[in-house]
Amino acid sequence: MIGVVLADDEDLIRGAMAALLDLESDIEVLAQASNGTEAIEAVSRERPDVVVLDLEMPELDGVEATAEIARDTATPVVLVTRHARPGVLKRALSAGARGFVPKTTPASKLAAILRDVHNGGRYVDSEIAASALTEGDCPLGEREIELLRHTQHGASINTIAERVHLAPGTVRNYLSAAMSKLGAETRHEAARRAWEEGWI
Repeated sequence: MIGVVLADDEDLIRGAMAALLDLESDIEVLAQASNGTEAIEAVSRERPDVVVLDLEMPELDGVEATAEIARDTATPVVLVTRHARPGVLKRALSAGARGFVPKTTPASKLAAILRDVHNGGRYVDSEIAASALTEGDCPLGEREIELLRHTQHGASINTIAERVHLAPGTVRNYLSAAMSKLGAETRHEAARRAWEEGWI
């Protein structure tokens, strides 16, 4: 049996995915989680063969949770997403993901992907891969990406400064540079554009 830990913050989708995977004779959903933190705890507790993570979850998103899991175990991770942005694919693969599939993938195909990944393979949706190959490089630096990520979650300049241990003026300078690079009039617009490209 292939033991699976499944994480998605949408209860209905997670429950449906678990039920469909449990119909497979060689796959068993060992645990379900509603966010990245719970997923990491479940992986530690259950020792699954494969982990299936939703890309966009509260607390830790799928990419961040993948990086944590890859740091502590050799358990392969498959990410599923509703928004298949090419930039996210690059981040996911860098974090250690072994599979990257859209949520429109049929359950039978997802089961086949899990078997393949369990046996040491990789799977990336062909349309996402093609988009990633034609996408331009990210013009933002690591610090700019980090600060835009905080901005996207609604943090104020002062809050961001406290979290990343920088002066508020320095945070403003980094965000201004990011706005300029992305042709955005506000930091929130810059964060949205960076998110749309999959860079944050």
